[in-house]
Amino acid sequence: MKKSAPVIEVKNLTFAYDKQTILEDISLTVEEKDFLAVIGPNGGGKSTLLKLLLGILKSKQGTIKVMDKPPLEAVSLIGYVPQNTNINTDFPIKVIEVALMGHVGSKKPLFGYGKEEIACAMGALEQVGMQAFAQSKIGSLSGGQRQRVMIARALCAHPKILMLDEPTSNIDIQGQREIYELLKILNKNMTIIVVSHDISVILEYANKAAHINKRLSFHDISNKKTMFHPRSQEEHFCEVELLQMLGAQKNDAGQQESSETKWSTRK
Repeated sequence: MKKSAPVIEVKNLTFAYDKQTILEDISLTVEEKDFLAVIGPNGGGKSTLLKLLLGILKSKQGTIKVMDKPPLEAVSLIGYVPQNTNINTDFPIKVIEVALMGHVGSKKPLFGYGKEEIACAMGALEQVGMQAFAQSKIGSLSGGQRQRVMIARALCAHPKILMLDEPTSNIDIQGQREIYELLKILNKNMTIIVVSHDISVILEYANKAAHINKRLSFHDISNKKTMFHPRSQEEHFCEVELLQMLGAQKNDAGQQESSETKWSTRK
């Protein structure tokens, strides 16, 4: 049986703002229905990589293929939840109206949205458990509820890949877990890519991890529960152990540097 092409393939990508190199010689392969966690320090290039995958930014060095196409040609196949959603919570806009914004290419300026678009938006809200709030004002929701609505907005595009930039920032612990449980369900039908600092939570759900600090260190963590939970599958992951696994890299002399040390110097 012929193996399907990767949904995302990045080769030898380097990107710079003016003369400042942000990403250097990045290569990355994402398979269908992967749940990829992109982690690393602030300013390391995580959000920049997402913008390159979306075609918002363009690099002169290296190649990016999304669904075997250049990023701009594949943008209709991607749902994107940005870090800053720019929704004014004081503006009297309803949840259903926010979700409908996901139909960018289908809007009829003179007559609004049709029955099909409204039905699709309601279906997306149902997927994220927010259909009961369709007529509520977006400003009346909690941070976790608003993020669910933003995910519903992205789902209205029927994406093959869902990308989220810091989806649980400024959300309480329970809300964070609910967001990741939702992404776990969505991952059954689509590829998920999440930029996050929330290592101890997100790695309960991800099967791949990419640590980015200008350069990229890629890890298949599909068997992390076997590696870290020999006694009980229900134990909480130890963040120090996870950082040691994900951040440790061999230097030119063949020595292995402790990720715990690297991260402590970045705090």
